[in-house]
Parts: sequence; structure tokens; C-alpha cells
Amino acid sequence: MKTLKSLVIIAGATLAFLFSCSSSTTVGAVRPVKDRKPAPDFTLKDASGANVRLSDYRGKVVLLNFWATWCGPCKMEIPWFIEFQQQFKDQGFTVLGVAMDDEGWEAVKPYVTERKVNYRVLLGDDAVSTRYGGVDSLPTTFVIDQQGRIASAHVGLIGKNEYLGEIQTLLGIKQNVSARLVPGAVDVYAASANQ
Repeated sequence: MKTLKSLVIIAGATLAFLFSCSSSTTVGAVRPVKDRKPAPDFTLKDASGANVRLSDYRGKVVLLNFWATWCGPCKMEIPWFIEFQQQFKDQGFTVLGVAMDDEGWEAVKPYVTERKVNYRVLLGDDAVSTRYGGVDSLPTTFVIDQQGRIASAHVGLIGKNEYLGEIQTLLGIKQNVSARLVPGAVDVYAASANQ
């Protein structure tokens, strides 16, 4: 049984490496309040053409995800984000997806519709990428606290439970450790097995 668990972890880590759009992965736990910097504000358009500002979401925990339709790890994360949006939307949480596709809405709209994305998707540009340190790898995700400060940042694919733990921490929700899966590579393996 121990060998099987080791194989699952190795397989998950291998899948994460193979499906990464980035050669590096940064995993950061929720930073102490004193170490959080303000998230740069921006104005981007959503699929209906409406202007959306990050500052409109002040008072909520925001998972800000830079992604693209062609990015393998992004495809693995989107179902998690759909689930988080459904589970925590009434508790002061939202997901904002920033699509970085060169083809724009022509590629993004059908993708979002097909996958029944239940959170707001915006079309990104070079200016917003620069404000967030030059988003060179996808996915890149920032978890922003209620005061608009970056509580954590991730470049590359991390486990679903890392996000879940960060969201629950920032929302002040007691975490049920027994209900959580083993973090990290096992999450990746489970997600890829369901694709």
C-alpha cells in the first residue's frame, strides 16, 4: 500500500511537470498581514463589454487567476475555481479570471461557455500583466484579501487544497482537515484522472 501511495505521488508530480506552462512553480502560503502589499488596481472589460475594476471587489476575498485557453494546467484549475465560486460566493469571496489569449474573446467566449464558468472572466492585456510583475507564465494566481492586499501568489499549478486552505483562512472559516485531500501532487493526479 505504501508503494502504491508513493507511485501516485510520483505520477502526480510527473503530470504536474509535463502539463505546466511554466518551468517554475512558486507556492506561497498566506502572508502575514504586515507583509502584504496592495494588489495593483486595473480596469478590464468582461465578455459583455462592461468595465470591471479590481477595486470594485474591495471587501471580498478575490482569487485573481491569469490563464489562457491553450494552457494545460489552467484547464485543470478551472473546475476547482468554479467549485470555489459556487461554495464561497455568499461568504464574501469571488474568482476573477483574466484571460491572456492573443485571439481575445474569439477564443475565450466559446471556451468559457463550454465549461460553464460561473465567475467573471476579463480579457487581459500587457498593461495588467506588467502591473502584476510581468505575467510570464500561466497560470499565475493571486489570492487577495478583503482590504485589497496580496495574501499569496502562485506561478504554475499548485494543489486544489492549497487554494482551499488559503480561501478558508482569509474568510475566517474553520478548516476541516479530515475533509481535505492530501495536498500537492495527489490533487494534481486526481484532477488529471478526471479529465
